[in-house]
Amino acid sequence: MTVSFHKFGDMFFPGTGDVKDIGEREGKYYAINVPLKDGIDDTSFTRLFKIIISKVVEMYQPGAIVLQCGADSLAGDRLGCFNLSIDGHAECVKIVKKFNLPLLVTGGGGYTKENVARCWTVETGVLLDTELPNEIPENEYIKYFAPDCLLNIPNGHIVRYFAQLKFIQGLISFNWLAADMENLNSKSYLSTIKMQVLENLRSIQHAPGVQMQEVPPDFYIPDFDEDEQNADERMDQHTQDKQIQRDDEYYDGDNDNDHNMDM
Repeated sequence: MTVSFHKFGDMFFPGTGDVKDIGEREGKYYAINVPLKDGIDDTSFTRLFKIIISKVVEMYQPGAIVLQCGADSLAGDRLGCFNLSIDGHAECVKIVKKFNLPLLVTGGGGYTKENVARCWTVETGVLLDTELPNEIPENEYIKYFAPDCLLNIPNGHIVRYFAQLKFIQGLISFNWLAADMENLNSKSYLSTIKMQVLENLRSIQHAPGVQMQEVPPDFYIPDFDEDEQNADERMDQHTQDKQIQRDDEYYDGDNDNDHNMDM
């Protein structure tokens, strides 16, 4: 089972991931796509995420979860179009962690490296049940987090594709300008997407598991013990067949084709 929350439409790369894309053949209904529009914020995203992921876990009953924490959904990403704060992004990690299932967490996309570092630091703290201070301590990379040098960033803003040049210790750096961003994901749109996804999940009849197969009756036939047999009675063919040996091995028996050959 795969579940993806992503930007979709407006020729956004790679152009796949419609809510109607649900997998094929044996994998039908096991691909969940949640297509979203520009500017989705913490409240809208986390509410939708919790409802869908909770239903997936209920219906599919996974033995483990792999969670990819792409940070291009953060406000201010150079390529992303969403408007999440780091706290909102980390809330999704908390939701998955509460299922108490084996959990493998990986990185993902993210094109404003300062915010990617912030995000994954906060989420590492979430996974370790450790509350981190908002002030970033002094380190050799502190200049990249200037001027505030804080761990968290607010939502409500997004970068535009223009920059101002500034000089920091002789290095040219880009100061990306921010502007307010509208959430294009209306309540009716999100409700429609939610209902379509939940309807697809209802098509999963049973949680996956090892299929039970009938054991062949021969499995229960006890091993043949030649010492316990009556020497005056001829062994039937079925019993002889149960004594499996390689065809090219010599043995002394009534059906031995090489019985009279010189060794």
